[in-house]
Amino acid sequence: MSSRAQRRPGELAFAVALLALSLWLFSEAYKISGFSGLSTPGIFPMLATGLMVVCSLVILLKALAMTPAGGGLRRFLADITPLRQTVMVVLVGLYILAMPYLGFLAASGVFLFVSIQFLWRRSPWLTALVSLAGLAAIHVVFSLVFQVVLPKGTLLQGLF
Repeated sequence: MSSRAQRRPGELAFAVALLALSLWLFSEAYKISGFSGLSTPGIFPMLATGLMVVCSLVILLKALAMTPAGGGLRRFLADITPLRQTVMVVLVGLYILAMPYLGFLAASGVFLFVSIQFLWRRSPWLTALVSLAGLAAIHVVFSLVFQVVLPKGTLLQGLF
């Protein structure tokens, strides 16, 4: 048995993506005021993102030092993209695509019903009741309490 830790599937790609994101955020923080002084508005974002760059570089170096785990694409798919997460990502994508057409309330109602039914696997009537209760709570909090104008869909104009 090897004493070196094994790199999990996708860990190296995640470390590279984390470093790239940190570098991009640092460049965005630099655009605020650059290195013009210690009391400028951009100094804190540059410190925070600079720390992110250092930490992500350490993570990348540690990932490079590990031996890759076996299993290839099959293990990657099993570890990184299990069925439940993949289905939920697809449902969120469909929800985002449907919102301009159905509006917030209808798209959220359908999304809540389908996702709760998929995850909970109980009676459709109970799922519909839970979805309606959640949708009503969201409507009360955002529309009535905070008076946020929720997006209306182009297909169901005038209904919601």
